[in-house]
Amino acid sequence: MSDLESATPKRRVHPVTPVVRVSTYLPALFIGVLIAGGQALFSSPLGVFGVIGATMLIAVIALGYELLAYRRLAYWFDADGDLRVQSGVLFHQERRLQLSRLQTVDINRPLVARVFGFAALRVEVAGAGDSRADLQYLTVSDADALRSEILARSAGLRHDVGEAPEAPLLVVPTRDLLVSLLLRAVTVFLVLGTGLLVVSSVLLSGWSGLLTVLLGGVPLAIVVTEFSQLYKFTVAQSADGIRLRHGLIQTQARTIPPGRVCAVEFVEPLFWRRKHWVRLYVTVAGLAKSDDEAGTESVLLPVAPRPVAEDLFRRVMPGADPAAVPTIRPVDAVRRRAWIQWRFLTAGMDARIAVLRRGRVTRRMQVVDHARVQSVRLRQGPWERSLGLATVHLDLPPGRINAYWPHFGLQQCQDLLADEITRMSAARASDKSTRWMQN
Repeated sequence: MSDLESATPKRRVHPVTPVVRVSTYLPALFIGVLIAGGQALFSSPLGVFGVIGATMLIAVIALGYELLAYRRLAYWFDADGDLRVQSGVLFHQERRLQLSRLQTVDINRPLVARVFGFAALRVEVAGAGDSRADLQYLTVSDADALRSEILARSAGLRHDVGEAPEAPLLVVPTRDLLVSLLLRAVTVFLVLGTGLLVVSSVLLSGWSGLLTVLLGGVPLAIVVTEFSQLYKFTVAQSADGIRLRHGLIQTQARTIPPGRVCAVEFVEPLFWRRKHWVRLYVTVAGLAKSDDEAGTESVLLPVAPRPVAEDLFRRVMPGADPAAVPTIRPVDAVRRRAWIQWRFLTAGMDARIAVLRRGRVTRRMQVVDHARVQSVRLRQGPWERSLGLATVHLDLPPGRINAYWPHFGLQQCQDLLADEITRMSAARASDKSTRWMQN
């Protein structure tokens, strides 16, 4: 039996894990006790001590549960080189994550975990149901070593040679990130709307209307939150894929393995065009929309000049050239359906990729790998039907990118549908053949 196939003994996360986990939600627990008790807790001089006592009591109970969870949580590699994880307190479960279907391996460091010097490892594999494992918490060095081992095993390489070296590609300048967030149309419109609301409230309700100034924190909170999440965004390339690191309060390290990218989207907001800035989003199989509520998990590059973004695109989707793809425009009837963006609608494909362009205020170009398209469908609403138009949808694994060709002529859509089915089948067959030869 080779070294790669040998099983390993069970391993456990760090013993301090229960304390770290309880500490992460202790502030929320304290606030919950305050809300539940209300003013009754402060009706006597001992009210404050009652709040603290109730919080500590619940924290002790939670710590006991976390200790039981820690004793149950274990992970190891089986004889086939796959990752096994056992967990559960009331309901015991054991999962096998097939590393040949690995999608991403992420290292997260929430603020409390950083204070203790720990990190959490998340492993995602392709598949239905629960295809994720969260290992909380490990020391930073152990998390890095385990990530390297998982990536090496998934690629069929030796896993005892340490982390693969990386070549830094770029670091997003802090100033560019902040300016880009302030110049987005959604931020500008929110600030203007808040300003108008504040002025109108003062004029109609007097200075008491300044309470609405609190709403001014909405655009500010959006900018601050995203800035914190994307701070010091770093991109590097190694043998195991593209490595992304970012975060101010909570740091995150992600690795996108080679050949796992389903689609890439170029986004160019209105106020970015003078600087020729774009943002890149990516869909990687295994990352669901529910995992990405803030939208940052799907960010491949938060902001960069277009040549820099195009260079990174060629690294994650080698051999694809959107500029060389022949495209078509919708029929004239589209003017009565898409009054604003009809000039910017184009669709096209070649043997490798499908290209979708749309948007006037915010321009978008989506590049989809035929081999990763799960299904393709034609949809025609009542308005489109009356104009002889239709929309073709390219269904991808769950993610941020929603790929479709909107409001083309019915015959155009039928041709696009037929071409995409043919190219999708050919690309899948070629992809399977390549994987078989590599194995």
